[in-house]
Amino acid sequence: MIERLLTNEQSLRRWRRFKRNKRAVVSCWVLGCLLVLSATAELWANNKPLILHYKDRTYYPAITYYHPAIFGRQESLQMDYRSLQLGKGDWALWPLIRWHPLERNDNVEAWPSAPTRVNLMGTDVNGRDVLARLLYGFRYSFAFAFSVWFCSSVIGLVIGATMGYSGAFIDLFGQRCIEVFESLPYFLLLITLIAIFTPNVFWLILLNTLFGWMGIGQYMRGEMLKLRQREFIEAARAYGASTPRIMFKHCLVNGLTPWLTLSPFMLSGLISTLAALDYLGFGLPPPTPSWGELFNQAQQYFRIAWWLAFFPAGALFITLLVLNMIGEGVRAALDPRAS
Repeated sequence: MIERLLTNEQSLRRWRRFKRNKRAVVSCWVLGCLLVLSATAELWANNKPLILHYKDRTYYPAITYYHPAIFGRQESLQMDYRSLQLGKGDWALWPLIRWHPLERNDNVEAWPSAPTRVNLMGTDVNGRDVLARLLYGFRYSFAFAFSVWFCSSVIGLVIGATMGYSGAFIDLFGQRCIEVFESLPYFLLLITLIAIFTPNVFWLILLNTLFGWMGIGQYMRGEMLKLRQREFIEAARAYGASTPRIMFKHCLVNGLTPWLTLSPFMLSGLISTLAALDYLGFGLPPPTPSWGELFNQAQQYFRIAWWLAFFPAGALFITLLVLNMIGEGVRAALDPRAS
């Protein structure tokens, strides 16, 4: 299907080179499955049935809220579906993981509890199911990484293209500003700024974008310096094309190769950054499902709760591995020396 959409011969050759890299293709499938599972996490990990047939009526608790009064419960506003007594003809279809990431398991002797049939990867120090928190945590990790990558890319591409195409004073001033930013201790300054403001997703994305666009800007500047001297750019100027049109329609489109090559590795680095911030307590506010929070708990309870380190480390390793394999595949496919 993709080959039908690619009418450009060069793009088609690059796509075929990428397909020949089996590791990259398999990694794409693995990443796609992880994204689907995380995006539809409510269907796989929840304390509510997907479908409930009760007293000749069908309900969908996983996606729709029902007042407990419907089921004869007047004492609360939140229905406990596990305690619902099913009569003859009643049935319920439950998710594979019958736990919500914020729900505690009170039926164990102590927290954290080891993996069992009830909690396949055990519970954390607050009694919450580790597998459910890993599944939901991937959603937040990738959403954060994608948001920072997208915002940084837009800023970096525009500033880098402007610097490289304009040259002269604009390029000189931009380079000095980037050098000042790059000389700052990025991670330490990031932690300091997050500590000043109340940590939330918005501030995390904003502050990481503030420091994340410079690498992309440098790559795009280098491409622009090469492309502005090419024959097709001179021809566009001769035909009277405006400067913004030449920059963004001709130069920018033809200079995206470094950005495409860098993107998977950038996503990988951002996921690691969020895990590190969560581990240090400067990331997503609790009780948001977070991989870094599990690492922090693992440090405190490592001798008695090995699963708090093993399973989050495995999830992080698989995620970073598939992103790096995709990045290597993209880099090889876009290599101009490849046949």
